[in-house]
Formats: sequence, structure tokens, C-alpha cells
Amino acid sequence: MKVGFIGLGKMGSRIVAKLILDGHEVSIWNRSEEPFKKLEAKLASFKGAKYRLFKTIEWMVKSLEKPRVIWLMLPAGSVTESTLNEVVKFIETEDIIIDGGNSYFKDTARRYRQLKIKGIRFLGIGVSGGIIAEKTGYPLMVGGDVSAYQYITTILDTLSKPNGGYEYFGEGGAGHFIKMVHNGIEYGIMQSLSEGFEVLEKAPYEFDLLKVAKLWQKGTLVSGFMLDRVVDVLKKDPNLSKSSGFIESSGEADWTIDQAKEENVPVEIIERSLDFRKRSQENPKIQNSFTAKMISALRNAFGGHPIRHPSTPLRIKAQGREVKKK
Repeated sequence: MKVGFIGLGKMGSRIVAKLILDGHEVSIWNRSEEPFKKLEAKLASFKGAKYRLFKTIEWMVKSLEKPRVIWLMLPAGSVTESTLNEVVKFIETEDIIIDGGNSYFKDTARRYRQLKIKGIRFLGIGVSGGIIAEKTGYPLMVGGDVSAYQYITTILDTLSKPNGGYEYFGEGGAGHFIKMVHNGIEYGIMQSLSEGFEVLEKAPYEFDLLKVAKLWQKGTLVSGFMLDRVVDVLKKDPNLSKSSGFIESSGEADWTIDQAKEENVPVEIIERSLDFRKRSQENPKIQNSFTAKMISALRNAFGGHPIRHPSTPLRIKAQGREVKKK
């Protein structure tokens, strides 16, 4: 298929590469050219690659055949909103816009309604699997216009190869709702694994944590994707000396908690996991804990989120100002 793509970040650049390598033709717009140059270098040995960078969103949109398919892979919030508004200036009835970022499901539902009035088909797709899924296959949680979903299954087939998958869950923000809850659960899983490994690390025995993690991979109840990332982390940095316990949070857990309160559902583990991350941004004791360092290292391992080096001054918000903290 011919696809328009906006956003060559950690996830976007990998999605684009996967599409191109499977024979799709991709028209690209990105705010800066440097990520495109990295993409070119990555695809240099692949003959027959069909892709092109455009200087404006308008030119990128007009390079596509109707019905146009345009995928946005951008940070949730104002960046997605402003870029979407720009795209809408140049598209026509029956064209398809996909938001593959971690947008708030209520924003996605609003955008779906607004675009439906204009005859534009909108999809909100929750994309999981992190930076690893370029090779293993993306799990894709789709919501929005069902006819648009049916039209783009060739793209979803490509992205889900070899071991990922995709499903359609309903109109509006259904796909992003499921991804929101997924990410909330993710907080609790990371927290419990990291706490457990700190108990092992502080034990009166000299445990080889990597050996423990590798054994737990072999069919135990805690085996799975995140434990595999623990193994990756411990192979590179057994004592987590290169990590820092300053843990950022990207919003999905907050949204999950807010929604749970609307539904009168207790989510104590997710709440406490989020609270731990927030306290890690100011509390030196938490920052120096093995638990916090493990969570930070795991975020880097599966999502490519940067690790703050222990020697880097922390920046915290104080009375509306950004200040350095030693």
C-alpha cells in the first residue's frame, strides 16, 4: 500500500522501516531531517525500497492516492492535535487518518466524532511491544472507523509479523482505551518484578540475579516479556551501576486511575506504582534503591526511554520554575 507517515521517533522510525522492508511505499514528513537520514542509512542495503521525505505536510498528503492513508506517530496531546489539524486541511472525504501514539481515549473519541462529520475516517491504534517489536511484531489495538480498519489490514499484517497481532475493538477511542489500561497494568508488573529483585539483591545470600532471572524464564508464573527485559538489563549491567532511579511517567497510568475512579473500581497496585515513580523524581532514597534503578533500566530496555546517569543533576519543578538538584 501507499502510506503517508508523520513522526520518525523511536517507534515511528521502526514502524516505517518495517513497512518499507515489506514492500509498502511510504511518503514521510518529519519536523527535522536527521531521523530521516538515519532511516536512509538503515535501509541503504535494501534494494527496491520505496520512500520519500517531503518538506511540507501538504506535499506529503498530495503525493498519495485516494483514499489516502496517513499514520501519525507523535507524542500525545498538543503535538498530535496541531499536526492533525494541519493534515485535515489537505485531505478529502473517505481518506483515512491513523493516530498510533498513546493518545488519551477521550481525545481520540472526540477526534473520531469531529472527523466523521467531515466524512474522514479516523482510527486510534494502540501500539505496544516497544522498540523490540520491529523484529518480533507489534500488538495493535484498533478502534475507530470499521471500514478504515478493514481497508488497512495489509498494513497491520506487515506490522504484526511474525509474532504480533491486531484486533478491532469498536468505534471512537476503544483502541486507545485498551492501550491505556495495558500501560497501567505495565506499571504494576514492572514495580513488582523490580521490588522482588531488590529483595533478592539485599538477601543474606550471594545470589547471581541473572541466573535467577534466566531460571524464572523457564515456564514459571512470572515468565514473560518483562522478565525477558530483566535478563537483558542484568546481562548489560548486573549491579545497575549505570542506571538511575529517577523514573518518569508518561500519563497512561494517571488516565487509567482516573477512569477506574469513574467506574468505582479500586486499582491500588497501579496507584501505588505511579506514586512510587512520582516520589522517585524527588526522593534521593528512592532514587538510590535497586527497585527504582531496575524500573528505569526496564523502561530503557523495552521502550528506549533514556536513563538519567547518576552524576546528572536532577531537574524538578518548584513553584513553576525548573531548578537543579544535586
